[in-house]
Amino acid sequence: MSQEAFFPRSYVPWLLSWPVAVLSRLLYRLRVLHGERVPGKGGALLVANHLSYVDAVVLQMACSRPIRFVGHEAFLSNGWFFKLVFRLTGTVPVSSGNALETVRRVTRALGAGELVLIFPEGGISRTGQLMKLERGFELMARRAGVPVVPVAHDGLWGSVFSFSDGQYLFKSPRLMRTAVCVAWGEPIPAERADTGTVREALLDLGCAAYAQRPQLQRNLAGEIVRRLGRNPGRLLLVDRTSGRREIHAAELFAAAAALSRHLRRSVPEDRVGIVLPPGAGATIANLAVLCAGKAPVNLNFTAGPAATEASLRLSGAKTVLTAGAVRAKVPDFPWPELTLDLAETIRLIGGKRALLPWLLAAWLLPNQALPWLLGLPRLGNRTEAGLLFTSGSSGAPKGVAYSHRNILANCWQFSTTSIFPPTAVMLSCLPVFHSFGFTVNMWYPLLRGCRSVTVPGPLDTKKIIEAIREEEVSVMVGAPTFMRPLLKKAETGDIRSLQVLVSGAEKLPADLHAGFLEKFHLDILEGYGMTEASPATNVNQPDPPACTETASEQPGKRRGSVGRMMAGMTARVLDPETHESLPFGSTGVVAFRGANIFGGYLGDPKRTAEVFHRGWYVTGDLGRFDEDGFLFIEGRLSRFSKIAGEMVPHGTIEQRLVELLAIDTGEGYPLAVTGVPDPAKGEQLVLLTAVVAVTPELVNQKLSAAGVPNLWIPKTVVCVEKIPVLATGKLDLKGCRDLALAAVAAERMGTG
Repeated sequence: MSQEAFFPRSYVPWLLSWPVAVLSRLLYRLRVLHGERVPGKGGALLVANHLSYVDAVVLQMACSRPIRFVGHEAFLSNGWFFKLVFRLTGTVPVSSGNALETVRRVTRALGAGELVLIFPEGGISRTGQLMKLERGFELMARRAGVPVVPVAHDGLWGSVFSFSDGQYLFKSPRLMRTAVCVAWGEPIPAERADTGTVREALLDLGCAAYAQRPQLQRNLAGEIVRRLGRNPGRLLLVDRTSGRREIHAAELFAAAAALSRHLRRSVPEDRVGIVLPPGAGATIANLAVLCAGKAPVNLNFTAGPAATEASLRLSGAKTVLTAGAVRAKVPDFPWPELTLDLAETIRLIGGKRALLPWLLAAWLLPNQALPWLLGLPRLGNRTEAGLLFTSGSSGAPKGVAYSHRNILANCWQFSTTSIFPPTAVMLSCLPVFHSFGFTVNMWYPLLRGCRSVTVPGPLDTKKIIEAIREEEVSVMVGAPTFMRPLLKKAETGDIRSLQVLVSGAEKLPADLHAGFLEKFHLDILEGYGMTEASPATNVNQPDPPACTETASEQPGKRRGSVGRMMAGMTARVLDPETHESLPFGSTGVVAFRGANIFGGYLGDPKRTAEVFHRGWYVTGDLGRFDEDGFLFIEGRLSRFSKIAGEMVPHGTIEQRLVELLAIDTGEGYPLAVTGVPDPAKGEQLVLLTAVVAVTPELVNQKLSAAGVPNLWIPKTVVCVEKIPVLATGKLDLKGCRDLALAAVAAERMGTG
């Protein structure tokens, strides 16, 4: 790690360079990682990501040697100013019409021992993400015989000079100095510097630079409290659990602050359990626990008594906050002795009288004073800020502890996309014990200041339709399982306010996507994530507008993909057997790094070691990246069976059967394929079906006629009343496998 000189060297005349350097220092707080990697002498081709008009200035500030830049020739037609800048800096103009001349000029400069910097994306990113890399830099480096040095910077997206909010310049400038980090990579020999290698290097460096953001070290509760105090009269939450209740920022702060004082005094444990549906109660309880210096543990009340008892035992939480109505609905829940009714507890500590001082503080004091008033530390960073339990879709519950850094990282990552603007009205119906409900439906609106409309659950389609229509909801996120009833029951006028619909948790069916386009003219944007990523890693977003008539196309979405990675993330595709990195564009197991990736399972180093490989979180999902950075998920390793040495995909068989048998998928999962051990071939396929008419003979006939390999045809078909599904809407893989194992065991006993 190194720090650059105050006055960097450049090709600009000294009398002009020093005022630019001084002005830049006033605007930007610069940090440089691995500046020693820049070759001390000789030519080198620098390649960087491109986020704003001031990238060149910042990169020159971060380099002790003069840099010659390559800039788009179109700027020269924008007046005398750009012509002067190009001439003073010695910038090499490039366009599609003079590409060969540009290569010759850059090659000469490199041969003369200069550093030349090129932005291989060919233009400023209009999504804040790394776009497709053009191959021209490969030819330049190889002709000159010089190394390629990747360099990535973070912090300029969202500034006046970037294309955030869909425009340049015309947005409010930042009042404080912008923290910018520049990370230099190891030089790559010219013969190995292809677009795939350089893309991975830029993503790795971008991840390292993003991790230096000072806001990721802050305390989540402190950040939210400051935001609430900034505009205490703002309507933040509309709770539609029973009736309609508006919660403004000052009210939310006062309730959480008063309750936090009580919890700080009365609860000695570091964690507090919460069993509440999405709504004002869950939001107040979670914020109060955080403000008390403790970690909220949102418990899955659909998981069953045994799993819940194990979760309580592992978390160490002896106090649970809930509501009387919830206790009545889940009578078999293993309630601990210290189970507190949220409303009753607030009443006992003084009710409205106890809230009044905090309301006055929210309205009268500067928002920066509110965290101090609550005794909140300035930094949270890697300390625990929440605990969720997940069984995923195929195993026993695991404790996933989120740090302040994890949650803040994912929230800021979402804020860089165009799908959740500050003006959004977000429908929050996902359970708070679900990672997306916890981070994005609850914490994100509080940090961003957008309004949240809560409905108790994602399956209450009638309430969801009413909420969208009456509250003019503009953003909704959910699993396809929860969206399908909306397609069937909603009328066009019911959801006319909906602008963004994001699908996750399972693959988006083509018919569902087409149905929303045809009926509502609404394009569902598919995303991807997991509890361990706090939770999102990838998301499609609307295509950004072109800044000029000649601007190149920069797609924000790609059908069939789950989108590009969130800002500050990097990835590898690994061989399923060896976990060695595969060449760019290959299909393999997807692995991630990023500030939003969790640190490990609570009290379970063995399971933690199983999912981390050399610092990479290994998802268990098979996928590939295309050259534009879009991720395509091909399936899950646990959704494949290895039969006679061949990998057989369960999802592909399911899809073919749905098509061949013309099965209606409108009422959840009609069938599921799973694998069970087989002594002869390693595994055998079992088809679970809720459609009585589906028989082994029919399955064999249809799949054989369609040319499906014999190994792919399930020989055992089990009729079940309902295909097991998790509360998140995902297929319950463990439940399916248990049913299949029981059926096969019974079949073998019968034949025996």
